[in-house]
Amino acid sequence: MTPLELHVALGDRAYPIRIGAGLLRSAGEMLAPVAKGRCVIVTSATVAAHWLAPLRAALARGGVSPDVVLVPDGEAHKGWPTLQDLITRLLELRADRSTTLVALGGGVVGDLAGFAAAVYQRGIAFVQVPTTLLAQVDSSVGGKTGINHALGKNMIGAFHQPSAVLIDTDCLGTLPPRELSAGLAEVVKYGAIRDATFFAWLEAHASALAARDGGALAHAIYESCRIKAEIVAVDEREGGERALLNFGHTFGHAIETATGYGTWLHGEAVAAGMALAAALSERVLGFPAADSARISALLRACALPLEPPRLPVARWLELMARDKKAAAGRLRFILLEALGRARVVADLPEAEIEALLARHA
Repeated sequence: MTPLELHVALGDRAYPIRIGAGLLRSAGEMLAPVAKGRCVIVTSATVAAHWLAPLRAALARGGVSPDVVLVPDGEAHKGWPTLQDLITRLLELRADRSTTLVALGGGVVGDLAGFAAAVYQRGIAFVQVPTTLLAQVDSSVGGKTGINHALGKNMIGAFHQPSAVLIDTDCLGTLPPRELSAGLAEVVKYGAIRDATFFAWLEAHASALAARDGGALAHAIYESCRIKAEIVAVDEREGGERALLNFGHTFGHAIETATGYGTWLHGEAVAAGMALAAALSERVLGFPAADSARISALLRACALPLEPPRLPVARWLELMARDKKAAAGRLRFILLEALGRARVVADLPEAEIEALLARHA
């Protein structure tokens, strides 16, 4: 299958996204011009066992001699200690401003490596080679990098765009089923907020995606990246339209923080968050109950949870008040007017929010 290609149109910071099977074997061709002869691969032991050797070999064929730094995987390790260790290793390797970091792994590795690239010597280049579905359709594109804080998810970070994104769909063959389902949550999100036709396609192909059909996955990844690239191109730093990409995330981030990072996978928390946001959309915007049921049915078909953990209403409100989307102390939610059409809603009556959350207290 011929690789698919997209571009994120950000002027002199524009970059390509290449999607296809077996792309790691030709990584040197795409990444050598970016790496300019010196790069450091940042990955985890789990990912390295499957995909480090082919990436190193491809880079070597392109004339690039990579060093490797291993970081622990999982949301529980996406914090200051791991970032400090990574930067220490870069200093020990004498990485300089001409060095390119290559993030080989899931969203945790990509966020860590991207944030390190943003701050190391005031900024160096990096490339995303995502190996999980969630990273391929979401975190590898758009330049959001960062780490978690005990009081909130992704509260410390920087916008730092990659130089390229290389998505090898073969990497999904080693992904555990739970991780694949978590990635599908973000795919569902794109259809819900932006493209009703894509949402209907997902309904028709949910079983093929769960079965890891290569053609179905490539199409879902391409459409997800297309939608995100379009939004990022017009709103790089989330001053307006990009906030729509956080559908389900206000609730989802609260779930992750409350339960301890890693207990719920990010996509699982977002799935439960989207179910809550759809229910709130019904209450506030008149979103059709039948369409809310379609969202729930698709999430269920993707083996994703719909019910959030039980939390006191006061705890929900406390966690959501710290969310990055809150403004001037007021909660903001991404809600649906119709399938494929979302908007930011602020200043909701607190009684509406509390009535919804009381069902999950």
